Amino acid sequence: MSDDEALTAELIYWKRQSPFLADVHSQVLQQPLKDPSLAIAAAFDEEDPRDFPKFKKRHKRVLSFRYPQGFKVSGNSVYLSKIGWVPFYKSRDIEGNPKNCTVSEHGGNWYISVKTEQEVHEPVHPSTSAVGIDMGTENLVALSTGEKKEPIFVFKRFSGKLAVMQRRLARMKKRSSNWKKQQLKIQRLHARIAAIRLGHLHEISSGLCKNHALVVLEELPVKNMTASARGTSASPGEQVKQKSALNRSILDQGWSEFRGQLGYKMRGSGGRTIAVPPHYTSQTFSHCGHGSPENRPSRAMFYCIKCGHTDDADVNAAKNILRAGLARLACGSNGAAIPSEAGTAHRH
Repeated sequence: MSDDEALTAELIYWKRQSPFLADVHSQVLQQPLKDPSLAIAAAFDEEDPRDFPKFKKRHKRVLSFRYPQGFKVSGNSVYLSKIGWVPFYKSRDIEGNPKNCTVSEHGGNWYISVKTEQEVHEPVHPSTSAVGIDMGTENLVALSTGEKKEPIFVFKRFSGKLAVMQRRLARMKKRSSNWKKQQLKIQRLHARIAAIRLGHLHEISSGLCKNHALVVLEELPVKNMTASARGTSASPGEQVKQKSALNRSILDQGWSEFRGQLGYKMRGSGGRTIAVPPHYTSQTFSHCGHGSPENRPSRAMFYCIKCGHTDDADVNAAKNILRAGLARLACGSNGAAIPSEAGTAHRH
């Protein structure tokens, strides 16, 4: 008997000791007992390893529960066993055979997600065009076609209001009623920030997936790029304030979330994403191929010292990225895979 099966068997005795557990559907209680073993197994999966599960703090856990059975959906209402019919706002039609549903709470609002099973055919993208993307702090993305998408910096916009709310929270008695109300206000503001950012990223990624069959990006280690430069007391870091500002800018734009959205949307539409090494893409002229640090007299301007041509620095880098991706395809190399899920997109 596995560990999760042994824990599930203990539910019978727990219900005798705590009768209130009988008010909850039995399989809802079983799901969190099975999740740890599944998460540990996924961490050691050789084909698709995940991060090792971490202990959650008692007061910072996500409230959620899952129904593998005992639910049914009808129109804009869902029947949850031991709860009854609950109306909800349907953001999209439910296609396929429902297999399970998860109810979760974020920022004072409750959400329901229904997982379905359906037979799908291999998609074929209607377009044949390819585009290279250069990501930066001044422009969220610069395309090889010359088009640019600016970031919205939503966290920066609300940072002042958030700071005031957090100072009020710090002056309150911890775990008091007013403290909990103020904490809920902060959570709702964080949820609003994340929703605005997600909406902006979805708009850009959906447009790219509809218009291009191939998207080539730089293989950027976002987690390492946003690591703190503070260092230690024995070996302090340099330019800590400048690095912190850069980290906030990258995280506020949601680079990891954007890459994850492109990955699953391109696969769903029959397209393809490729990640190429970023080396020298910003120092090489896309037309003559000459590379030199002197080609970048400024952040926005690219001037080739060999042939004298000028171009926008970000657009030129996007053209080099596209060329590197097409070269990998011609050589039969797929490049690095783009992850299908984002991990740090909701970080503010």
